[in-house]
Amino acid sequence: MPSLRYLLAASLLAIPFITPANAADKSTITVGISVGTAEKIFDVVQKVAARDGLTIKLVKFNDYQLPNAALNAGDLDANAFQHKPFLDNQIKARGFDIVPVGLTITAPLGFYSRKIKSLNDLPEGASVGIQNDPSNGNRALRLLAAYKLITLKPEAEQKNTATPLDVVSNPRKIKLVALDAAQLPRSLDDLTAASINNDYAEQAGLVPARDAIGREAADGPYANLIAVRTKDRDEPWVKKLVSAYQSPEVRAYIEKEFKGSLIPAF
Repeated sequence: MPSLRYLLAASLLAIPFITPANAADKSTITVGISVGTAEKIFDVVQKVAARDGLTIKLVKFNDYQLPNAALNAGDLDANAFQHKPFLDNQIKARGFDIVPVGLTITAPLGFYSRKIKSLNDLPEGASVGIQNDPSNGNRALRLLAAYKLITLKPEAEQKNTATPLDVVSNPRKIKLVALDAAQLPRSLDDLTAASINNDYAEQAGLVPARDAIGREAADGPYANLIAVRTKDRDEPWVKKLVSAYQSPEVRAYIEKEFKGSLIPAF
């Protein structure tokens, strides 16, 4: 498994003086998060946890493929960046021994465009960007199906495993362009519309609740979560971490700061 030094270099961020995740002192833990909105939320989480005697040090990633590898390798104690379908897919594909221990936020996936105002306005032959990872690509396709722009094979839709190969009807002849999630905001000028995860949307100056031309329902299956290694799930620090995140202070901050772009899932 890659070392923490390699992972930080790969994520293009350097976080000095990080306490190793395998240190005996569990009054201090290391948590992996995505850059962007999670940094703001965890600033509040850290303060709440400190009152309970738990110090949280953060490692920030700009690549969704790295935090689970770092957690599984023991370079992190926990991570908080993904929803369960994404975690399930990574466990299946890479054999990680990781489990969810608490919900955090729901970040409804949205489509964005510089050319049209609504997904319903997609013209024939439109080029539409979707994520090239299985979990988020499936979400994008399901959202297009919810807007009745495409039809998916029922089995793929039910199992959350849809890929472009599962499109059985595409009356507007939409051209699906699969790209790395981080590249989608930078590709908006070249596409009619693109599915963009909230973290990347925020980094690009987009406000999901205001700028998305189509969004998932807030009560969908994609609530984000805190994950730990299976062997740690019953450790006292895990309960403290989850309690700090799911505190009234954090809920109030999310509701005030993000105004519906992010929604507490607890």
